Amino acid sequence: MNLLYSQDEESLRDSLRALLRSRAGSPDDGFDAQVWRLLAAELGVTGLIVPEKLGGAGASLREAALVMEELGRFLTPVPYLGCAVMAVTALRVAGDTTVLSRIADGSACAALAVPFAGPGGDVRVTGGTLTGRVASVADALAADVLLVPAGDELYEVAADGPGVTRTPVVSLDVTRPLVDLTLSAAPGRSIGPAQPALGAARTAGAALLASEQLGVAEWCLDSTVEYARTRIQFGRPIGSFQAIKHRLADVWVSVTQARAVARFAAGAVSGVELDGAEPRLAAALAQAHCGPVAVRAAEECVQLHGGIGFTWEHPAHLYLKRAKTTSVALGTAAAHRGELAGLLGLTPAGTP
Repeated sequence: MNLLYSQDEESLRDSLRALLRSRAGSPDDGFDAQVWRLLAAELGVTGLIVPEKLGGAGASLREAALVMEELGRFLTPVPYLGCAVMAVTALRVAGDTTVLSRIADGSACAALAVPFAGPGGDVRVTGGTLTGRVASVADALAADVLLVPAGDELYEVAADGPGVTRTPVVSLDVTRPLVDLTLSAAPGRSIGPAQPALGAARTAGAALLASEQLGVAEWCLDSTVEYARTRIQFGRPIGSFQAIKHRLADVWVSVTQARAVARFAAGAVSGVELDGAEPRLAAALAQAHCGPVAVRAAEECVQLHGGIGFTWEHPAHLYLKRAKTTSVALGTAAAHRGELAGLLGLTPAGTP
């Protein structure tokens, strides 16, 4: 597998950075509807992995991973992970065409109604309607369509339809809003079996979340290196002190390793069945490794920026919060290490 970025990927990166720099606002303002529309209309990345026959680009999850990396670098508050990665993957596995076409042309935003972290929800089907609750759903606040697993089926539910209540949750990371979803006899349309779609969506989400974590870590490293070059203390740039050099060198090594792991995961989930052992193994490895790297890079960013790094005015705290929340989303590093052990047939330490 070639882990290097292709020429097309570099061109996509340049276009993304130009757009995100020109439209960069305050990440803690919440969902940025204008940037989301531009990503759909100007670059077409919301439908990047939607098949061409349905109006999408027909690209792979590897290209979508590049988008995730840049959105993580700029901490852009848009529902790309929930809609363009997880929801689209679930819809493709379920065999839907209607919602996929609407996502591709930017007329709809979908969210998978599963907890961003923690156990699943409790939704049941009664007389063709859905009743229940799902806590801490990511990217559902901006969604027009909710994909709700109930029983053995996955249902399409209108986000603003009757019987649907979305209650915003006060969470650590304000750049990725969460909602508690409550359904009370909400009408829904069955679009296919739930378990294969959910499994594929979780695998794709975990693999590509590593690219977002990589983007977060890259920004933290780059901004800290730049600060260390210009901050003068005791008549010298603080970057000239050996203790600072060693800490930044350690972060650089970790970020370089994380880039290889994230790129491998993106390649492993592209062009293969997502319920196979290889993509699940790559996704688990990516989350076990990249989550802690992003947290460490963000912590060093806050500390090495000194007093300004601890202020609300500096964005370092937003990157630390994103790193912390993604390190437990879709499973903690420890949970993914446990999954790795199971996939590899390893016996936990201390087991007779």
